[in-house]
Amino acid sequence: SEIIKPYLGSKYKLTEIPKSLVFHMFKHSSPVNEIQWCPVREQSHMLLSASMDKTIKIWDAVDTGCCLKTFSCHSCAVRAAQWSSCGRRILSGGFDSMLHLTDVETGKQIFSSKNEFRISALKFHPTDSNIFVCGGFSPEVKAWDIRTCKVMRVYKAAVQQTLDILFLTEGKEFLTSTDAVSRDSADRTIIAWDFQSAAKISNQIFHERYTCPSLALHPRESVFVAQTNGNYMALFSSQRPYRINKKKRYEGHKVEGFAVCCEFSPDGTLLVTGSSDGKGFFYNYHTARIIRTLSAHKEACVSAKFHPVLPSLLATCDWTGEIKIWQ
Repeated sequence: SEIIKPYLGSKYKLTEIPKSLVFHMFKHSSPVNEIQWCPVREQSHMLLSASMDKTIKIWDAVDTGCCLKTFSCHSCAVRAAQWSSCGRRILSGGFDSMLHLTDVETGKQIFSSKNEFRISALKFHPTDSNIFVCGGFSPEVKAWDIRTCKVMRVYKAAVQQTLDILFLTEGKEFLTSTDAVSRDSADRTIIAWDFQSAAKISNQIFHERYTCPSLALHPRESVFVAQTNGNYMALFSSQRPYRINKKKRYEGHKVEGFAVCCEFSPDGTLLVTGSSDGKGFFYNYHTARIIRTLSAHKEACVSAKFHPVLPSLLATCDWTGEIKIWQ
């Protein structure tokens, strides 16, 4: 991309809040569950989207707004999808209980496996691209090795569903957010795991009676946020014992049962989230104040993602299947 080229040689500068619509992309016929920019800086004009319409699409979301590829390897809704670190493969999981690793160039499956449960979350290991962790409608979370096509470890959580997965500290530990909120306690809402031993490190991290559909790690500080169904984001330490910061709560947006994603800007100064009323909310990370809201969509805005290289480019997606690019 000619637009990205001038930025590749320099360090990422301060993130700016986008003001205007650049592209309006509507090839998906059902809700978009996930969007992600390609992690390879030189190829970060490409945006991945996974939808309830059973497809995964790749877009040129910087130069043209065109759909470059459509992959239809799933027979049900695609709930989770991720770029590999090399940008040449896409890992996906869906409600058909299938896991696929697809070659972006050829569209062929490098790895395919039937899982015992419907998949709602998956993440590549941050330092070993041959390993990923997946969870879904099951009490178990599994670590897979792509080279052997086998499950290498099972994490037994005693919950009904895993909502999101977040790796910490170079992949030695990871967190799962679950739907285990009972009347008398909120233990197991967020669980910390030791990746190697599969031991539970803690299940007493978040004590309020809300589920957390999304977790996001700060790019520079040892903290993470959890999007809660209480219409606020809670801030935690990403080091043991993962204490909550009671002085900071990011509130004002609405979640209302949608799996609304949140994330930090690449420089860590802003926190962005979608909202069930269709808006995008930008919070100052340090003060927890709302800096601006963006009237992004008519239906629930389920994700907003900052571009990793261009300091003011943002992708948003919604419950009707629309994707919009802002600058």
